[in-house]
Amino acid sequence: MRNALRTPSDAALHAGGRVTLAGAGPGDPELLTIKAIQAMQTADVILFDALVSEEILVFARSTAKRMLVGKRGHRPSCRQEDINALMLKLARQGKHVVRLKSGDASLFGRSGEEIACLSAAGIPVTVVPGITSASAMAASLKCSLTHRDQAQSVRFVTGHAKNGALPDDLDWAGLASSKTTLVIYMGARTGASMAKRLINEGMAGDLPCVVAISVSRPSEELRWGTLAALASGELTSISDDPVLIGIGNVFAAAEAACATEAFRAVGCGP
Repeated sequence: MRNALRTPSDAALHAGGRVTLAGAGPGDPELLTIKAIQAMQTADVILFDALVSEEILVFARSTAKRMLVGKRGHRPSCRQEDINALMLKLARQGKHVVRLKSGDASLFGRSGEEIACLSAAGIPVTVVPGITSASAMAASLKCSLTHRDQAQSVRFVTGHAKNGALPDDLDWAGLASSKTTLVIYMGARTGASMAKRLINEGMAGDLPCVVAISVSRPSEELRWGTLAALASGELTSISDDPVLIGIGNVFAAAEAACATEAFRAVGCGP
């Protein structure tokens, strides 16, 4: 560990054309992995998503070229095909390209498409996992997503399909189980519709629900309620910040604890 963050050697900096898909974590720079930092410190070019903050990019090699290739819903964005082509072009020029993605590259990060494209072209690819937002949310709430008395499984699902609408091919019956902790990524626009569908599938409207905005960042915000409140649209709003929705019995104790901490913070508690 003593040399884990040492300055990369010249040999490492000139290892040939290759791509590293690296998870940047949920936003807090202290949650970056050592491998992700090392990748950024050996990069010639960093292609980063819109949700990757400047605090994360501080760890990049000073001479590395930084290029924003963010994809944001309902706004002008880089097409995945263009990102793939750019990675191929740069790697074929002998550069070490770091594709820096918010959270974990292998969770709703379209890494599968990028790996397939690069591998088909014979470009070496390395994947560096990152801390996903659901884990950061659980840590922030001091909550176990798989508490043995409250959940037999945890499921991560996306809040929108390729066309930006509510996915129509999810396992709705399985997701509606009261023994499942459900975490919805990218659900700001479709969270209410998803909640209505889950209630129609039999999920109880009084199940605890939390909407976490900008998890692990200084601007983190938590909105508490029930599945019924989520269905009514009370808990979500259109936001440029990353939004995560948690549904399940495991969040009941966390809500009570947060309420107590807030109560004491204003001098009203014991």
